[in-house]
Amino acid sequence: MTEHVRVAVIGSGFGGLGAAVRLRREGITDFVVLERAGSVGGTWRDNSYPGCACDVPSHLYSFSFAPHPQWPRTFSGQEHIRTYLEHVADVFGLRPHLRFDSEVLRMTWDAQELRWDIETGAGRYFADVVVSATGPLSDPKIPDIPGLDSFPGKVFHSARWDHDHDLTGQRVAMVGTGASAIQIVPAVQPDVSRLTIFQRTPPWVMPRVDRAISGAERALHQALPVTAKLRRGLLWGIRELQVQAFTKRPNQLGFVEQLAKQNMARAIKDPALRAKLTPDYRIGCKRILLSSTYYPALAQPNVDVVASGLSEIRGSTLVAADGSETEADVIVFGTGFHVTDMPIADRVVGADGRTLAESWKDGMEALRGASAAGFPNWMTIIGPNTGLGNSSMILMIESQLNYMADYLRQLDVLGGRPGPQGTGGGRAALDARPSAVHAWNRRVQDRMTRTVWNTGGCTSWYLDANGRNTTVWPGTTAEFRRATRRVDLAEYEVLRGPAVKAQTGEPVEKALSEPVGQPVGQPVHNPDGKTDGKTVGEPVDEKEVTA
Repeated sequence: MTEHVRVAVIGSGFGGLGAAVRLRREGITDFVVLERAGSVGGTWRDNSYPGCACDVPSHLYSFSFAPHPQWPRTFSGQEHIRTYLEHVADVFGLRPHLRFDSEVLRMTWDAQELRWDIETGAGRYFADVVVSATGPLSDPKIPDIPGLDSFPGKVFHSARWDHDHDLTGQRVAMVGTGASAIQIVPAVQPDVSRLTIFQRTPPWVMPRVDRAISGAERALHQALPVTAKLRRGLLWGIRELQVQAFTKRPNQLGFVEQLAKQNMARAIKDPALRAKLTPDYRIGCKRILLSSTYYPALAQPNVDVVASGLSEIRGSTLVAADGSETEADVIVFGTGFHVTDMPIADRVVGADGRTLAESWKDGMEALRGASAAGFPNWMTIIGPNTGLGNSSMILMIESQLNYMADYLRQLDVLGGRPGPQGTGGGRAALDARPSAVHAWNRRVQDRMTRTVWNTGGCTSWYLDANGRNTTVWPGTTAEFRRATRRVDLAEYEVLRGPAVKAQTGEPVEKALSEPVGQPVGQPVHNPDGKTDGKTVGEPVDEKEVTA
């Protein structure tokens, strides 16, 4: 049996659950959330490795519409964040909409019916609108190392941790030194017999000032919610003030580098090891990592740091690019995710029969980080150039939810709300104009040229295979919120469906795409939030629900 819904949300992490909450608060209940796993949580479900925690303060790493006064620590652990997301699903009544074990295998745009045909591992759906919230940190990346298949020991990625395998007394190789690795290393170091870290590029590491939030503080936030708002506002404001150093004045970050070096020197007394661990690029070029336990763990006698990548495996012997060899019983890959080449893009087929991956072969780009040209009524949460280098992604997600809500309101006004069983009532679709997508992307990339991510002298996962930064937003979260408050119809082509023609008396064969708003070539929304376009619909006031 095929189910027809107005909106299909893909994924049940922060983006997917946030979209589901916003849909309900907009009065839309005809939707499903398709989740490939058996529970909600997204990356906070998949990443359960020892020591897993967030590097953004708890009160900022939560929905503004679902404040949580009972966070136990200033930086929450994975288990607390996952529990929070489960609670959000309960509090906002999302359970009836969740479809677990429903991995999307393919979604194809039906130009005749103006809807998406979605094939999942558990059945088929038709959806008038798709909101893709699979997230960039969902599909682990393991490098193709010669000899890996012949390794006799245990191998797994940090995002697929094997909790059934006991590392006690074993020789463990940690490949990578990113955000996951610096949490794993201190957590497993006391238990293993030998820990070898393969480090291609050292990270900049600042102290993680974490502590338990006292019972008195939690009681205060519970009794006076405004105090939690003030705390969140302060955390947000500090990070907004830091943005210019990342985006316009990277040289100002030299002072921060000195603090990071002092953090290293307190724990690492060996000059040779300090030399291995000192980056040769500007701080901020790669994500700045937070840990107060990583460097002390590296100084322990059972830890070796190999300042080179893993290049070959011969049985249980691991060979580094510098020729050094080490023996291992277990290999843990902390080598990141498919961020600029997301696998979901191969499963999305647009209006011209091309996949999203084919459309993005020269680099990801989307209008306001949400809409891709040639993929009508399809939006992505945490899309191209929406990432952050120093603040909470929940802020960006909520901005995109504002955009999604107005997108759906525009469709309502244009005749996009279907009648019973998805028939009658008229249908319409919005397809981002290539000219608008390119104009937005050009401005984003122009702003990117001065940022530390492009000028800092490193190679990071922010950059795609062509060396373009298609990941990070080169501005403040406030700027992005202004830029995504409304949908500018001048940036879209309106597609009319057969049902609309039936209502107006026009023959079906006359269905045409319809330009709305200003002509192509006129100014469109800029990344600074300024606009000359007209919009339809007003935002709905939001009331807070405490989670």
